[in-house]
Amino acid sequence: MSETIFLRVIARIHNDFTEKFGIPRQSGLVPSLRSRIVLEPEYRVWEALRGLDGFSHIWLLWEFSAAVRTKWSPTVRPPRLGGNTRMGVFATRSPYRPNPIGLSCVKLEEIQMDEKDGPVLTVSGADLMDGTPILDIKPYLPHADCIPDAQGGFAANYVSYHLQVDFPEPLLEQIIPQKREALLGILAQDPRPSYQQDAERIYGMRFGEYEIKFTVKGHLLTVRDVQKVIPVQNNIEKRG
Repeated sequence: MSETIFLRVIARIHNDFTEKFGIPRQSGLVPSLRSRIVLEPEYRVWEALRGLDGFSHIWLLWEFSAAVRTKWSPTVRPPRLGGNTRMGVFATRSPYRPNPIGLSCVKLEEIQMDEKDGPVLTVSGADLMDGTPILDIKPYLPHADCIPDAQGGFAANYVSYHLQVDFPEPLLEQIIPQKREALLGILAQDPRPSYQQDAERIYGMRFGEYEIKFTVKGHLLTVRDVQKVIPVQNNIEKRG
Protein backbone atom coordinates (compact mmCIF):
# COMPACT_ATOMS: atom_id res chain seq x y z
CA MET A 1 0.00 0.00 0.00
CA SER A 2 1.51 3.32 -1.04
CA GLU A 3 1.90 6.13 1.46
CA THR A 4 -0.78 8.82 1.49
CA ILE A 5 -0.56 12.46 2.53
CA PHE A 6 -3.09 15.12 3.46
CA LEU A 7 -3.53 18.33 1.45
CA ARG A 8 -5.63 21.34 2.34
CA VAL A 9 -7.84 23.26 -0.08
CA ILE A 10 -6.67 26.87 0.30
CA ALA A 11 -8.92 28.53 -2.28
CA ARG A 12 -11.39 28.00 -5.11
CA ILE A 13 -11.48 29.55 -8.55
CA HIS A 14 -14.61 31.12 -10.02
CA ASN A 15 -15.30 31.81 -13.68
CA ASP A 16 -17.78 31.13 -16.49
CA PHE A 17 -16.96 27.43 -16.98
CA THR A 18 -19.72 25.48 -15.27
CA GLU A 19 -18.74 22.28 -17.12
CA LYS A 20 -15.58 20.80 -18.65
CA PHE A 21 -16.57 21.18 -22.30
CA GLY A 22 -14.92 24.29 -23.75
CA ILE A 23 -12.21 24.80 -21.14
CA PRO A 24 -8.91 25.71 -22.90
CA ARG A 25 -6.55 22.76 -23.27
CA GLN A 26 -3.74 24.63 -21.51
CA SER A 27 -3.41 27.78 -19.48
CA GLY A 28 -2.55 30.99 -21.33
CA LEU A 29 -4.30 30.08 -24.58
CA VAL A 30 -7.11 32.59 -24.01
CA PRO A 31 -5.49 35.61 -22.29
CA SER A 32 -8.76 37.57 -22.13
CA LEU A 33 -10.44 34.90 -19.99
CA ARG A 34 -10.77 36.24 -16.43
CA SER A 35 -11.20 34.26 -13.21
CA ARG A 36 -11.39 35.11 -9.51
CA ILE A 37 -9.53 33.13 -6.86
CA VAL A 38 -11.27 33.28 -3.49
CA LEU A 39 -9.36 32.01 -0.48
CA GLU A 40 -10.98 29.68 1.99
CA PRO A 41 -11.96 31.47 5.23
CA GLU A 42 -8.96 30.10 7.16
CA TYR A 43 -6.53 31.66 4.65
CA ARG A 44 -8.17 35.04 4.09
CA VAL A 45 -5.19 36.82 5.59
CA TRP A 46 -3.70 39.70 3.64
CA GLU A 47 -0.26 39.01 5.13
CA ALA A 48 -0.20 35.63 3.35
CA LEU A 49 -0.16 37.50 0.01
CA ARG A 50 2.41 40.14 0.96
CA GLY A 51 4.78 40.65 -1.98
CA LEU A 52 2.75 38.61 -4.47
CA ASP A 53 1.59 41.75 -6.30
CA GLY A 54 5.15 42.23 -7.50
CA PHE A 55 4.90 39.17 -9.73
CA SER A 56 3.19 39.24 -13.12
CA HIS A 57 2.39 35.51 -13.19
CA ILE A 58 1.68 32.78 -10.66
CA TRP A 59 1.54 29.01 -10.55
CA LEU A 60 -1.66 27.32 -9.43
CA LEU A 61 -1.60 23.78 -8.08
CA TRP A 62 -5.10 22.36 -8.08
CA GLU A 63 -7.21 19.23 -7.99
CA PHE A 64 -8.96 17.71 -11.01
CA SER A 65 -11.97 17.35 -8.73
CA ALA A 66 -14.21 15.73 -11.38
CA ALA A 67 -11.53 13.21 -12.34
CA VAL A 68 -10.89 11.62 -8.95
CA ARG A 69 -10.78 7.84 -9.35
CA THR A 70 -9.96 4.89 -7.11
CA LYS A 71 -8.01 3.18 -9.90
CA TRP A 72 -5.42 4.50 -12.32
CA SER A 73 -4.14 3.46 -15.75
CA PRO A 74 -0.45 3.56 -16.75
CA THR A 75 -1.43 4.86 -20.20
CA VAL A 76 -3.83 7.54 -21.45
CA ARG A 77 -4.87 8.91 -24.85
CA PRO A 78 -3.71 12.54 -25.18
CA PRO A 79 -6.02 14.83 -27.22
CA ARG A 80 -2.93 16.27 -28.93
CA LEU A 81 -2.45 12.89 -30.62
CA GLY A 82 -6.06 12.72 -31.78
CA GLY A 83 -7.35 10.74 -28.81
CA ASN A 84 -6.37 7.40 -30.35
CA THR A 85 -2.69 6.92 -29.43
CA ARG A 86 -1.74 5.82 -25.94
CA MET A 87 1.14 7.35 -24.01
CA GLY A 88 2.42 6.91 -20.47
CA VAL A 89 0.34 8.90 -18.00
CA PHE A 90 3.47 10.58 -16.61
CA ALA A 91 4.35 11.83 -20.12
CA THR A 92 1.04 13.70 -20.33
CA ARG A 93 -1.04 16.30 -18.50
CA SER A 94 -4.11 14.10 -18.46
CA PRO A 95 -6.42 14.54 -15.44
CA TYR A 96 -6.64 10.76 -15.08
CA ARG A 97 -3.56 10.11 -12.95
CA PRO A 98 -2.75 8.52 -9.57
CA ASN A 99 -2.98 11.95 -7.92
CA PRO A 100 -5.41 14.19 -9.86
CA ILE A 101 -3.28 17.33 -9.50
CA GLY A 102 -3.16 20.06 -12.14
CA LEU A 103 -0.54 22.76 -12.67
CA SER A 104 -1.31 26.05 -14.43
CA CYS A 105 0.58 29.26 -15.02
CA VAL A 106 -1.74 32.28 -15.10
CA LYS A 107 -1.30 36.04 -15.25
CA LEU A 108 -2.00 37.88 -12.02
CA GLU A 109 -4.08 40.90 -12.94
CA GLU A 110 -4.75 42.30 -9.48
CA ILE A 111 -5.35 41.58 -5.82
CA GLN A 112 -8.25 43.39 -4.22
CA MET A 113 -9.82 43.31 -0.79
CA ASP A 114 -13.45 42.24 -0.95
CA GLU A 115 -15.75 43.07 1.95
CA LYS A 116 -17.20 39.55 1.97
CA ASP A 117 -14.42 37.32 0.56
CA GLY A 118 -11.29 39.04 1.87
CA PRO A 119 -8.29 39.34 -0.51
CA VAL A 120 -9.35 38.12 -3.97
CA LEU A 121 -6.95 37.40 -6.83
CA THR A 122 -8.06 38.20 -10.37
CA VAL A 123 -6.16 36.14 -12.94
CA SER A 124 -6.30 35.71 -16.71
CA GLY A 125 -5.68 32.72 -18.95
CA ALA A 126 -6.78 30.01 -16.51
CA ASP A 127 -7.82 26.55 -17.74
CA LEU A 128 -9.83 25.55 -14.66
CA MET A 129 -13.52 24.98 -14.15
CA ASP A 130 -15.65 27.03 -11.80
CA GLY A 131 -15.31 25.84 -8.22
CA THR A 132 -12.02 23.99 -8.75
CA PRO A 133 -10.11 23.49 -5.46
CA ILE A 134 -6.75 25.29 -5.34
CA LEU A 135 -4.07 23.47 -3.33
CA ASP A 136 -1.30 26.07 -3.53
CA ILE A 137 -0.26 29.37 -5.10
CA LYS A 138 3.36 30.08 -5.99
CA PRO A 139 5.04 32.98 -7.84
CA TYR A 140 6.33 32.37 -11.37
CA LEU A 141 10.10 33.05 -11.50
CA PRO A 142 11.28 33.94 -15.04
CA HIS A 143 14.94 33.17 -14.34
CA ALA A 144 14.14 29.69 -13.04
CA ASP A 145 10.84 28.65 -14.63
CA CYS A 146 11.62 29.60 -18.24
CA ILE A 147 13.94 27.18 -20.04
CA PRO A 148 14.26 28.29 -23.70
CA ASP A 149 16.06 25.15 -24.92
CA ALA A 150 13.73 22.67 -23.21
CA GLN A 151 12.44 19.77 -25.33
CA GLY A 152 8.71 19.15 -25.70
CA GLY A 153 8.65 15.45 -26.55
CA PHE A 154 5.66 14.32 -28.62
CA ALA A 155 3.85 17.55 -27.66
CA ALA A 156 6.38 19.51 -29.75
CA ASN A 157 4.57 18.22 -32.84
CA TYR A 158 1.99 20.90 -32.20
CA VAL A 159 -1.54 20.34 -33.45
CA SER A 160 -3.12 23.69 -34.30
CA TYR A 161 -6.65 23.90 -32.98
CA HIS A 162 -7.17 27.46 -34.16
CA LEU A 163 -10.39 28.05 -36.09
CA GLN A 164 -11.95 30.97 -37.87
CA VAL A 165 -15.10 31.97 -35.98
CA ASP A 166 -18.27 33.18 -37.68
CA PHE A 167 -20.38 34.71 -34.91
CA PRO A 168 -23.37 36.50 -36.52
CA GLU A 169 -23.76 39.99 -35.11
CA PRO A 170 -27.37 39.53 -33.85
CA LEU A 171 -26.21 36.52 -31.81
CA LEU A 172 -23.01 38.19 -30.58
CA GLU A 173 -25.03 41.15 -29.32
CA GLN A 174 -26.78 38.80 -26.89
CA ILE A 175 -23.47 38.35 -25.06
CA ILE A 176 -22.55 41.13 -22.63
CA PRO A 177 -19.61 43.15 -24.03
CA GLN A 178 -17.22 42.23 -21.20
CA LYS A 179 -17.40 38.54 -22.13
CA ARG A 180 -17.29 38.68 -25.91
CA GLU A 181 -13.53 38.68 -26.41
CA ALA A 182 -13.01 35.72 -24.09
CA LEU A 183 -15.83 33.74 -25.71
CA LEU A 184 -14.46 34.36 -29.20
CA GLY A 185 -11.03 33.24 -28.01
CA ILE A 186 -12.43 30.03 -26.55
CA LEU A 187 -14.34 29.19 -29.73
CA ALA A 188 -11.26 29.91 -31.86
CA GLN A 189 -9.36 27.24 -29.87
CA ASP A 190 -11.88 24.59 -31.05
CA PRO A 191 -13.71 23.35 -27.93
CA ARG A 192 -14.53 19.97 -29.48
CA PRO A 193 -12.75 16.79 -28.38
CA SER A 194 -10.01 16.00 -30.90
CA TYR A 195 -11.74 12.80 -32.02
CA GLN A 196 -15.00 14.56 -32.99
CA GLN A 197 -14.93 15.86 -36.56
CA ASP A 198 -18.60 15.62 -37.60
CA ALA A 199 -19.35 18.68 -39.76
CA GLU A 200 -23.12 18.16 -39.37
CA ARG A 201 -23.16 17.87 -35.61
CA ILE A 202 -24.43 20.82 -33.54
CA TYR A 203 -22.34 21.22 -30.41
CA GLY A 204 -23.45 22.94 -27.24
CA MET A 205 -21.12 24.77 -24.83
CA ARG A 206 -21.98 26.44 -21.54
CA PHE A 207 -20.25 29.74 -20.87
CA GLY A 208 -21.52 31.51 -17.78
CA GLU A 209 -25.22 32.18 -18.25
CA TYR A 210 -25.12 31.31 -21.96
CA GLU A 211 -25.53 28.12 -23.98
CA ILE A 212 -23.65 28.47 -27.26
CA LYS A 213 -24.66 26.22 -30.17
CA PHE A 214 -22.19 25.85 -33.03
CA THR A 215 -21.02 23.71 -35.93
CA VAL A 216 -17.53 23.20 -37.33
CA LYS A 217 -16.71 22.51 -40.95
CA GLY A 218 -13.05 22.41 -41.88
CA HIS A 219 -11.42 25.38 -40.16
CA LEU A 220 -14.63 27.39 -39.81
CA LEU A 221 -16.70 27.43 -36.63
CA THR A 222 -20.16 28.92 -37.07
CA VAL A 223 -22.30 29.93 -34.11
CA ARG A 224 -25.88 28.81 -34.74
CA ASP A 225 -27.69 29.94 -31.61
CA VAL A 226 -27.25 31.62 -28.23
CA GLN A 227 -29.57 30.86 -25.35
CA LYS A 228 -29.53 32.39 -21.91
CA VAL A 229 -29.77 29.89 -19.07
CA ILE A 230 -29.76 30.05 -15.30
CA PRO A 231 -26.12 30.02 -14.15
CA VAL A 232 -24.95 27.29 -11.77
CA GLN A 233 -23.67 28.80 -8.54
CA ASN A 234 -20.90 27.44 -6.32
CA ASN A 235 -20.19 24.50 -8.58
CA ILE A 236 -17.51 22.88 -6.43
CA GLU A 237 -17.97 19.22 -7.23
CA LYS A 238 -16.78 19.25 -10.82
CA ARG A 239 -13.32 19.32 -12.31
CA GLY A 240 -11.24 22.37 -12.79
